[in-house]
Amino acid sequence: MAKTCFRSNPSGSPTASLSAEGTGICSTRSVAMSGVTFEVETSIPTKHGTFQFRAYRDLVSGSEHLAIVSGTLTDGCLVRVHSECLTGEVFESLKCECGPQLDSALDTISQTGGVVIYMRGHEGRGIGLVNKLKAYRLQEAGLDTLDANLALGLPADGRDYSAAASILHDLRLHTVRLLTNNPDKVGQLTEHGITVLERVPLTAGAHPANSTYLRTKRDRMGHLLQHAL
Repeated sequence: MAKTCFRSNPSGSPTASLSAEGTGICSTRSVAMSGVTFEVETSIPTKHGTFQFRAYRDLVSGSEHLAIVSGTLTDGCLVRVHSECLTGEVFESLKCECGPQLDSALDTISQTGGVVIYMRGHEGRGIGLVNKLKAYRLQEAGLDTLDANLALGLPADGRDYSAAASILHDLRLHTVRLLTNNPDKVGQLTEHGITVLERVPLTAGAHPANSTYLRTKRDRMGHLLQHAL
């Protein structure tokens, strides 16, 4: 059963928030204090286990993000900041490793406790679904994943993780162990006041169909991959 909690925002007026009974997490709706607003929390059973799903609205982009929580969160717990990937997660495309990465992260936090921050609006490293498919078409013509984005006049990686940092602050997580191969996530979270105690490698989803893609991420985009390529 949800409960309503109140905190004061910087103007001194109370701001309402909702928290699932027993979680002890109450979230402000103050625009001045965060780049996101907390909307609702509910329990969701999945094949990976039962999680608390906390939904947030991004005040900049309007995207709806999730914090998928397992166990009691404490500073230093395991965190995965995961970008939405419709093709990989819903249709199980082998052109990327996103689906297996999400499955692995959920399995891990189900066992150890922690949170997966699921970032919507990050499709195709921030270029959107249609442009992602256009980039795939250019890759069929011989461009790699980086040059295909650039050929469309789009950034190689346009993702912004400031909303993820706001969600972590809302969860009272200021130090984390980050499950990622991407140093840019570490850098951006650090810039927004999150201390990354450890980068934990995530090895999942390598396949002959995505070997060129993974090599490009490793060799041209600085991802720290431990896959056998």
